[in-house]
Amino acid sequence: MLMGLNLPNAITIVRIILVPLIIWLIITGQPLLAFMAFVAAGVSDAVDGFIAKRFDQATELGAYLDPIADKLLLVSIYVALGLQDILPAWLVILVVSRDVLIIGAFLLSLMLDRPVKVTPLMVSKANTTAQILLAAVILGLLGFGIEGDLLINLLIVSVAVLTVLSGVAYFRLWVAHMANGDGGIS
Repeated sequence: MLMGLNLPNAITIVRIILVPLIIWLIITGQPLLAFMAFVAAGVSDAVDGFIAKRFDQATELGAYLDPIADKLLLVSIYVALGLQDILPAWLVILVVSRDVLIIGAFLLSLMLDRPVKVTPLMVSKANTTAQILLAAVILGLLGFGIEGDLLINLLIVSVAVLTVLSGVAYFRLWVAHMANGDGGIS
């Protein structure tokens, strides 16, 4: 297979291809279809992971593609929802800035020949879960015409707190890694 391109990686590529469709559906005011496409992307993420683990098809390509697909999907949705004044701009800036800073730190480490080990932290997993939940709830509520301001506000606060906590945790690990060669980042 070409550079580890197998079924799980092909599914991940389809998820990446879904991103522009979901963004287009959001900006053209079709939240129900955006919600359905977002759910399809989430299901594809679970399916590709299951296949990779269950049938021993994990590859180095997949190890890079999967988090790229996840970040691309979430960052794009947050930016689109922010541009539509559905999410507050400060939250969009916070979420995007955290990811840009982590990617920048990772690239800087590579350029300085001090590559970091990619190890997701529990706070980062909680952050990603909260971000996915917020995006899904917003798209679902809009798509089905349901009010949910209290739930959305609670999720916004959760995402903000977890984004800051995970950003600080990764920054501390990165600084330790650059100083001693210890730590990981993702």
